[in-house]
Amino acid sequence: MTLQPVVLSEAAPAKLNLALHVTGRRDDGYHLLDSLVCFAAVGDRIDLMPGPLSLSVTGPFANDLAADADNLCLRAARLSGGQASIRLHKALPVASGIGGGSADAAAVLRAFARQGHPLPDRPERLGADVPVCLASVPARMQGVGEVVTPLPPLPPLHLVLANPRVAVATPAVFAGLQRRDNPPLPPIPAFADAGALMRWLAETRNDLEEPAIATAPIIAAVLEALRHSGAGFARMSGSGATCFGIFATPAAARAAAAALSRSGWWTAATELAPAPAPR
Repeated sequence: MTLQPVVLSEAAPAKLNLALHVTGRRDDGYHLLDSLVCFAAVGDRIDLMPGPLSLSVTGPFANDLAADADNLCLRAARLSGGQASIRLHKALPVASGIGGGSADAAAVLRAFARQGHPLPDRPERLGADVPVCLASVPARMQGVGEVVTPLPPLPPLHLVLANPRVAVATPAVFAGLQRRDNPPLPPIPAFADAGALMRWLAETRNDLEEPAIATAPIIAAVLEALRHSGAGFARMSGSGATCFGIFATPAAARAAAAALSRSGWWTAATELAPAPAPR
């Protein structure tokens, strides 16, 4: 069997909402957000190969994702005007609050841009997280995702991501919000170290955490397990159910990830992703 040659590959790193405030709701129903976003070194991968536009999915979560015409990868390809056989290596849980589909779509857009196709206007049409995932650098994300302000690099973080293998429907979480006019994030300083970042995070929230826990109570158990395992700070990302913990050392993160995985949860000990190479 002859394998198709890979023309190029593009990483699709996991997106983490370190803080996420819901600050309003537009007349069209879209929520206004204010979020500090960063990206982890773990993620999916997009490969482009010669051929007409198509999509195949491999990886540990391939069976949880349909490779149909509505898949975000194919929608992104059609928006960019690119033609290729796309292979998605799905390493992140589906519907898990870490931008998997949006990160994949953004990786497709970046990959086709490397082949000379222009990036589309208003990439948020594909999803609120797509613009920030296109950048894949620490950023403040506002509006309905279309306002992305890159930030200075964050200090090194030793992270554990944990997902109880429960898919959480984003619309249900937003529907459970008790209020939609919360204050925005406080000013975001330059953080001297992880401790300074955690002290700042303690003054912020993820406004989606409470309604997500009401939808999937096991999220509260994941957060408690991260804290019990030694995380200096733990919070849910996005609309869940993936949670993250910040640990003092890589060894502590690895030990915690191994311990939490014994509950049957998906876990990953990781760090912040390097910035994408300039295009």
